[in-house]
Amino acid sequence: MKNHQRKVGTVSRGIRCPIIRKGDDLAEIVVKSILEAAEEEGFSLHDRDVISVTESVVARSQGNYASVDDIAADVKARTGGGTVGVIFPILSRNRFAICLRGIAKGCDKVVLMLSYPSDEVGNSLVSLDQLDEAGINPYSDVLDEKRYRELFGFNPHEFTGVDYVSYYRELIRECGADVEIVLANRPKTILNYTDTVITCDIHTRKRTKRILRDAGARIVLGLDDIMTASINGSGYNSRYGLLGSNKATEDSVKLFPNECRGLVVDIQRRILDASGKHVEVMVYGDGAFKDPQGKIWELADPVVSPAFTDGLIGTPNELKLKYLADNDFGDLSGEALRDAISASIKAKDADLKGKMVSEGTTPRQLTDLIGSLCDLTSGSGDKGTPIVLVQGYFDNYTSE
Repeated sequence: MKNHQRKVGTVSRGIRCPIIRKGDDLAEIVVKSILEAAEEEGFSLHDRDVISVTESVVARSQGNYASVDDIAADVKARTGGGTVGVIFPILSRNRFAICLRGIAKGCDKVVLMLSYPSDEVGNSLVSLDQLDEAGINPYSDVLDEKRYRELFGFNPHEFTGVDYVSYYRELIRECGADVEIVLANRPKTILNYTDTVITCDIHTRKRTKRILRDAGARIVLGLDDIMTASINGSGYNSRYGLLGSNKATEDSVKLFPNECRGLVVDIQRRILDASGKHVEVMVYGDGAFKDPQGKIWELADPVVSPAFTDGLIGTPNELKLKYLADNDFGDLSGEALRDAISASIKAKDADLKGKMVSEGTTPRQLTDLIGSLCDLTSGSGDKGTPIVLVQGYFDNYTSE
């Protein structure tokens, strides 16, 4: 008798829950929402299901917020409040504008150095074709704002319609600071203007800090060095500071959630107690993928997942079915092909790294892959599903 072959593989479900406020028992809310959804929709939990919770509701339950004035106080204390170079920020009203307001209120002058033709996550100031036409080499050429306008005029963002050079300049002035804007891509360029620097890049920040220190900068900070401790009772993030923050109001940001390993372990334990199933749990923020139209790289958070249970450590260990079907078993079809592939999967090595049969599988961390799936499932708008249940992710072609 043939084994029954399941017809459905991985399933991702957005789970609705109440609006989360500071002080809510998030673990209880997550578990209750999952169990009620399972009962109402007629599905069951299984071992190795993944419950994912978006970072925004974790931070909200923690009350992890900081005001513009909190940021300004921290910046002034750390820099002295004179002329501060602010380099390589992303172009974002949601991600950076409120942080910039706090920085500007904490110093006398901001020398804002923007990378070009785009920021770190792909938001464009000018196109590569424009650079080619103007004969500009972005790796070496330094443009002041006047020269930038002469060459390229005004360049509103494709999706937001914002000219970020103008927007950031006026924002800084409104906060009472003088401003000078430079376009350059070499970190050391900022030292021609000031020896006090806040580098705002995300994934390249360690290298940028090293280059600046080696070049003799007096003070070098990253966004991850600001708001690492509470200022006048504010929230904070001891590891990432302002990185991963989002606009909450015109005068405050929601910070990336603070230590939340305890939360994921608590949810895992509660699900085991309630259902007998050992699930994995993670907190997720931005997914890690790129938009082919706008060329925007989604990952503006410092990591996809700031906390996860131990079963999500590592990378996939999968065979490439297309390779097996086209090469090893190219002469088989039907049930014979299915049985041969199933046998290969069951006998696969515990570590397929470097093996031809795994070529073409996605070599990324499990949390980055699952977090991207969850980010796309929950969206960033009004879906109201900050919890995502992923089932069958660790199954394969032989799972029954």
